Amino acid sequence: MTESKTITKEKKVKVKKDEDYKQKIRIKIRAFDHKIIDKSTRTIIEAIEKNGDKFFGPIPLPVEKKKYTVNRSTFVHKRSKDQYEMRIFKRIVDIIDPSAKMVEDLSSLSLPSGIDIEIKMQ
Repeated sequence: MTESKTITKEKKVKVKKDEDYKQKIRIKIRAFDHKIIDKSTRTIIEAIEKNGDKFFGPIPLPVEKKKYTVNRSTFVHKRSKDQYEMRIFKRIVDIIDPSAKMVEDLSSLSLPSGIDIEIKMQ
C-alpha cells in the first residue's frame, strides 16, 4: 500500500480588496494622429487635476496597424499594386473615486475632431 501525502504551504499575497476602490472611471482614447491624441489626453488630465481627483495614466497601448493592398489596374498588370497603412493610436486614463463634478466636466469637454472617446464606469 502506498500512502500519498499532500503538503500545503500558505503564501502571504497582498491582494487589493474591492473596498479600497469604490468606483473607477476608465477613459479609452483612440485617434489616427499621435499629436492630436497627446493634446487631448493633456486636456483630460488637466481637467482631472483641477478637480483634485486621483488618476492613473495616460497609459499608451500598442499601435494598431491595418494594411491594405489594392490593385492599381482593374484588368491588366496584376503585379502592380499599391499598399496603404492606417495606424490607430490608443491611450487609457483611469480615474479613482471620481467626484460628481468630475463626471460633469468629462461630459462637457470639447476635444478636437478625429478622436474617439469611450468612458466606462466600473
